[in-house]
Amino acid sequence: QDKGTKMTEFWLISAPGEKTCQQTWEKLHAATTKHNNLSTNSKFNIPDLKVGTLDVLVGLSDELAKLDAFVESVVKKVAQYMADVLEDSKDKVQENLLANGGLLEQQWQAENRFCSSSLDTVPFLLIFQGVNQIDNDLKARASAYNNLKGNLQNLERKNAGSLLTRSLADIVKKEDFVLDSEYLVTLLVIVPKLNYNDWVKQYETLAEMVVPRSSNVLFEDQDSYLCNVTLFRKAVDDFKHKAREYKFMVRDFQYNEEEMKADKEEMNRLSTDKKKQFGPLVRWLKVNFSEAFIAWIHVKALRVFVESVLRYGLPVNFQAMLLQPNKKTMKKLREVLYDLYKHLDSSAAAIIDATMDIPGLNLSQQEYYPYVYYKIDCNLLEFK
Repeated sequence: QDKGTKMTEFWLISAPGEKTCQQTWEKLHAATTKHNNLSTNSKFNIPDLKVGTLDVLVGLSDELAKLDAFVESVVKKVAQYMADVLEDSKDKVQENLLANGGLLEQQWQAENRFCSSSLDTVPFLLIFQGVNQIDNDLKARASAYNNLKGNLQNLERKNAGSLLTRSLADIVKKEDFVLDSEYLVTLLVIVPKLNYNDWVKQYETLAEMVVPRSSNVLFEDQDSYLCNVTLFRKAVDDFKHKAREYKFMVRDFQYNEEEMKADKEEMNRLSTDKKKQFGPLVRWLKVNFSEAFIAWIHVKALRVFVESVLRYGLPVNFQAMLLQPNKKTMKKLREVLYDLYKHLDSSAAAIIDATMDIPGLNLSQQEYYPYVYYKIDCNLLEFK
């Protein structure tokens, strides 16, 4: 299938069993494939759950809606953070997170652990606690990793940028300085390239007591040279003052081997720490993305079950189906589904006009269709 026509969106729908549920499935499949493959479909089998009273179901319907929103938000947070950590092209991340459309179906079939046999005791708490734990762990891990990354970036920033602001520690060497002298001191001066000839002519006479021929170019960036110059300590203030008039900037710098070594070690330590944490963090994100995603699909499945019983009544007799629409033909797919199922709802028009509250039907939350419908939007990254 051409990738471009695929949606990262799935429709989880259900319709009442006809003579058999298999027949419901075949009818849908035939209708969507007859028109030029409007969608890729699979059955989505939900185990039979014991149904409590209508009141309980209506209450569950509301609770599940809240849980759905919470779990979806955590799924998206984990996905977004994976994109941040991988610092990779966003489509790669999306591929990393979601396999093909069959994934939803496989996840659900393989993982029915959240479903108890009785709907009255559906372990919302279990799902909520599991996902809440992921949410809290993510906050803690993200905070630790971001901290590390931030500190490293700050150090890297110190070692980049123009000569006027950047750290000079990794540029200069011991032999560039006169050290341990009672009278002499070496200064570092930033000289704009345009003014370099002036520097060569002037520096020895900018103040008294400058050591002749003591200046060398130690480093250059796009605009400037870094030069050293040695003079008597007592002439420093005078020299700085005069240098400024010629646009030569004396940098405040003390050569301190211990400090420079400590900075370098800190940088290496942070860099090593970041590399060490990266692998386990990505693994954690993958595993927990999958966990949260499975929980999300369970919530969707439970919602389909509850809404189907509220809509189609008892005994429980419906077929849930997962459709992956093709981008270009979504409108057509909607029409085909409407034609297939409009008979379910002779009062569809009346319902849309009604202001009364219909159990299990929250019109403000999403569009109303004669069949039970939930969208699973797998476009989990906010493209910035």
